[in-house]
Amino acid sequence: MLAWVAAQTERIVHPPQAYAAPAAPGAPRGAGDAGAQRKARTGARTTPRTRKARLRVAKADPWSVMKVSFLLSIALGVCTIVAASVLWMVMDAMGVFSTVGGTISEATGSNESNGFDLQSFLSLPRVLIFTSVIAVIDVVLATALATLGAFIYNLSAGFVGGVELTLAEDE
Repeated sequence: MLAWVAAQTERIVHPPQAYAAPAAPGAPRGAGDAGAQRKARTGARTTPRTRKARLRVAKADPWSVMKVSFLLSIALGVCTIVAASVLWMVMDAMGVFSTVGGTISEATGSNESNGFDLQSFLSLPRVLIFTSVIAVIDVVLATALATLGAFIYNLSAGFVGGVELTLAEDE
């Protein structure tokens, strides 16, 4: 058994070494062979080379454009609703509606009527319903326009070849 292990260890192939083994255990690499040390090139570049590729966008898939624009317009609609509600709450906390509403009711009122009530007209539920309707219309229009834009781009890219891009790799 011991002879078999010795025979197997002699058969192990070691990969070629770029530098010679050190002469002593504490010696630096390549100290055993002076010719094996790497010499610095004087004309070597100091900046890394950047690879560049020129690509052409020949076609935009209308189905993928529709899906992406639909998701982005839903996100924009949600942001619009949240922004309108936060803005309404801040303006209500500052007393803008009561101050402006009092001025408008004084200007439009007479002795027998109180005038126009701005606070009931611009209540939070009414503002959120109006904002939601605008957001739904925006989702439908943005999705339709982006899909139509993809069709128009495909037609024009057939004539002129599309948009050319140059991509560069950072190192």
